[in-house]
Amino acid sequence: MFYEGSIYRPPSEASSLILQVTVGCKHNQCTFCSMYMGKPYRQKTREEIMDIIEEGIALYPLAERIFLADGDALALDTQLLVDILKELYRRFHQLKRVGIYGGPLDILAKSPEELNLLKQHGLNIVYLGIESGSAKILSQIKKGVTPQEMIIAGQRIAASGILLSCTVISGIGGKEDSTEHALETAKVVSAIDPHYLGTLTLMLEPKAPLLRQVKAGNFQLLNPWEILQELELMIQNLNVTNCIYRSNHASNYLMLKAHLPEDKQTLLATLANVIEQNRSELLRPETWRGL
Repeated sequence: MFYEGSIYRPPSEASSLILQVTVGCKHNQCTFCSMYMGKPYRQKTREEIMDIIEEGIALYPLAERIFLADGDALALDTQLLVDILKELYRRFHQLKRVGIYGGPLDILAKSPEELNLLKQHGLNIVYLGIESGSAKILSQIKKGVTPQEMIIAGQRIAASGILLSCTVISGIGGKEDSTEHALETAKVVSAIDPHYLGTLTLMLEPKAPLLRQVKAGNFQLLNPWEILQELELMIQNLNVTNCIYRSNHASNYLMLKAHLPEDKQTLLATLANVIEQNRSELLRPETWRGL
């Protein structure tokens, strides 16, 4: 498959056929992210997208999962997305699931009726980057929404019947706002009550604007133990009803998995043991971490 620039996808889409129906990120202002810098956002035309589907079916006719990239594919016109979904299920006879990134602003731009329509035509899962539940931190990282808007966006996806997978970033508040990040993020995630929740750990590539603040001494990164303590505090205050939790991203120091709420105490006990016993041998070495 031909792709424009680097392609990113959620860990759970590792075995999916990736179809790049948009290029770059429409928002592209988050200070912690440099994934789409130098990659102007554009939506591919209907003709381009149909050609991409044609290429995909020629190369991977038995694909069971498809992920629509790039970072803002949900920003496409709803009718075009419906037509894409129809074509995918018509051409890929083994297709079972279609996923997509959904920025909060893109979700808020879709009415509940539009999201219901996408669900009816086979959009199965939307990935939403919450990052933080703190109004202060969301403003600082230029996410473009308030905590309440993030909650509305997440709840709107869940209400449509589309599976919702959310991610938050450990350490995104730095040392100064670590406690606020943990507590406020727990509030927002609890209010959304997603089907899936994943934690990533802050890593900054050379072009990320936030790195300049780190170098200037205006933002202090958390060490691995502070990251785990922040995560422990967030989980302690998390109240979800039926959520699969994963900390399996390459950026994470400690691999964790649980089904919440029933595994909450086991998860907390694991974190407490690693922290209190200083189980450094269980942590991923810094040189092994990646994005």
